[in-house]
Amino acid sequence: MLAIDDLQNSVTARMQRAHGQASVSFRSRDGQTCLDRLFQEGCAKLRFPRPLGTDDPQAIIINTAGGLTGGDRFGAEVTLAAGAAAAVTTQACERIYRSTGADAAVTNRLRLAAGARLAWLPQETILFDGGRLSRSLDVDLADDAELVAVEAVLFGRQAMGETLHSGHLHDRWRIRRDGRLLFADDLRVGGNIAARLAPQPAMAGCRAMATVLFAGAAPERFLDQARSIIGPNGGASAWNGKFLARLVEETGLALRRRLEPLLTLLLGGRPLPKVWQL
Repeated sequence: MLAIDDLQNSVTARMQRAHGQASVSFRSRDGQTCLDRLFQEGCAKLRFPRPLGTDDPQAIIINTAGGLTGGDRFGAEVTLAAGAAAAVTTQACERIYRSTGADAAVTNRLRLAAGARLAWLPQETILFDGGRLSRSLDVDLADDAELVAVEAVLFGRQAMGETLHSGHLHDRWRIRRDGRLLFADDLRVGGNIAARLAPQPAMAGCRAMATVLFAGAAPERFLDQARSIIGPNGGASAWNGKFLARLVEETGLALRRRLEPLLTLLLGGRPLPKVWQL
């Protein structure tokens, strides 16, 4: 029979953790994109609502765990065959709750064959005080595949009076075209996050930020209009077959009001998924 202390130690060592993994692939048939394969495990689910204003199918990723904390694992893999087009988003903002020490790990992989077009549009991630997140986005593009991708983070919720005195975020992007590195980015921020975001060269006290990438033909055509949408709290550049924008705002709502027209521009006027529309 286990002693009480042994039982308590055993329970502590085996705290329940969430695990979710989803995989979906699309293919083109008779000029229309259709679902090819679907896999979902643990707390990761995928749903396919009827899209409005577009023929491209939409997939919505759902985390039924209701958020992530230290030691949780979550990820998605999206594959588009030649000529396929789709949009992938999330049901709501992902929440990263206080951790006892370990990181919540999110791993996303995208594979686009020749002529494929993907809009990777997860909604904002909210990092709560004490939350720890390690997230990666790995993308392989064929020569003429097109990608629009966004990742946005809210460092606490201003309307709720939340301040991040501690936490950790590591956001890693690797985008390759035909096996050659097209874009790489590593963002790390930790410790007293509120203090680190306060200086002017960082985020001037803003609590919301986003990175937006377009990889495709003639990205320079977006620059003038994109800079007008972004305004003074961010910037945009285009070079070597890609467009990149960084945005910061005081609140998540203000950020969303910039992101919606910017993403619509990069999508060539195609509507955002319904879950994105305020």
